[in-house]
Amino acid sequence: MNLRWPLLVPVLAVLVAACSSGGASPSSTASAAASSAPPPSAGAAVDLQVYAAASLKAALAKMATAYEAANPGVTVTVSTDSSTALETKIEQGAPADVFLSADTANPQKLVDKGVAPAPVTKFAGNLLTIIIPTANPAGLASPPDIGKSGVKVIACAVGVPIQKYTDQWLTKVSALPAYGSGFPAAYHANVVSHEDNVGAIVAKVGLGEGDAGVVYVTDAKTSDTVKTIDIPVAENVPATYGGVTVKASAHPDAASAFLAWVAGPDGQAVLATFGFLPPPTS
Repeated sequence: MNLRWPLLVPVLAVLVAACSSGGASPSSTASAAASSAPPPSAGAAVDLQVYAAASLKAALAKMATAYEAANPGVTVTVSTDSSTALETKIEQGAPADVFLSADTANPQKLVDKGVAPAPVTKFAGNLLTIIIPTANPAGLASPPDIGKSGVKVIACAVGVPIQKYTDQWLTKVSALPAYGSGFPAAYHANVVSHEDNVGAIVAKVGLGEGDAGVVYVTDAKTSDTVKTIDIPVAENVPATYGGVTVKASAHPDAASAFLAWVAGPDGQAVLATFGFLPPPTS
């Protein structure tokens, strides 16, 4: 028996080697491969590039902080300008993941051109107001006063959402006796500057470089160098904000999640603290 034991050792070695190599089961091989695979990309850090209307600047600063706290690994980088300028940049290939506009027309342009998926998500509302310097050197007291001769009005460039809403307001109130049919022409005759975005209107009026300007209610709330002359709700023109994700986004799922958050309860709660209204339901 002692002579047979040495003969068995090589045989056993061959059998053990076979079991530990080619004889391994497919399931055990797959398990080993899975345990050595890198973690899923869903856990990777994400830097979301959000292009947003200038009127959203203050609100988005707070929203970005809140979103990042609730979504570890996600960084929200916000770039603001007029919605019209941002739409053009995105159309030309700017690396945006999400576009938040002060209207629905500019996001819809991206959808129509195949740059963004449909539909446009309505996420906020706003109203117009007239701002004047705190000293009010022109002595303005009511909305029709900005049509008086000699009043210096700061406006936005043609095509920018705030100017589109302002033009709608001019047309609407020109049918009212307090304004008169000549009010739109009188307003335009008083414009001394066309700015790139609504934030620039607030800044110039606050510095006293103009006597008045039409801005969003939320923008007036961000400055302590201007006062407001309210435009009655019946005479006002509601603004609707719309957003889309960008098809070329490197993080489409994260972009969609952020847009949904903005339009959802958490985003709406932050927007409300800055004076934004809920988006219209129709």
